[in-house]
Amino acid sequence: MGEKNNGNVYLTRERVVELEAELRDLKINGRAEIAQKIADARSHGDLTENAEYDAAKEAQEHLEIRIGKLEETLSRARIIESSELPNDKVYILSLVRLQDLKSGETIEYRLVSPEESDFEKNKISVTSPIGKGLMGKTKGETVVIKAPAGELRYKILEIGK
Repeated sequence: MGEKNNGNVYLTRERVVELEAELRDLKINGRAEIAQKIADARSHGDLTENAEYDAAKEAQEHLEIRIGKLEETLSRARIIESSELPNDKVYILSLVRLQDLKSGETIEYRLVSPEESDFEKNKISVTSPIGKGLMGKTKGETVVIKAPAGELRYKILEIGK
């Protein structure tokens, strides 16, 4: 489940707080809602042909799987701070400003763990084709990345935190 290094999952402090809040909510509110749905469905009588009951039990199973995944991720979480990393090369948590050599467009990406990636917020995983292509590169380098959309060519303009 994500980037592994001795079983560790590297996350920002903010993401750990988000995951802990989601876990708390699922355990308290999510479980209570599911229990209520199951109780309501049971009150309708015969459970053998009760679609409401089956749906509630399936939702309970999905909820418990999500809770298990969150607990497992948090048990392996190691918090990293961008201030702990140098700016000489592209590392996880680097903010990288690139120039697309085909379009001339300037793009900015933050490299994050797979658990934190969010393309709409320009947070890309270090395990994605672009993330892998940028890792370890330095300012001024031209990077050629083979992606599902074709070959991408970027010049690294700046590496920040």
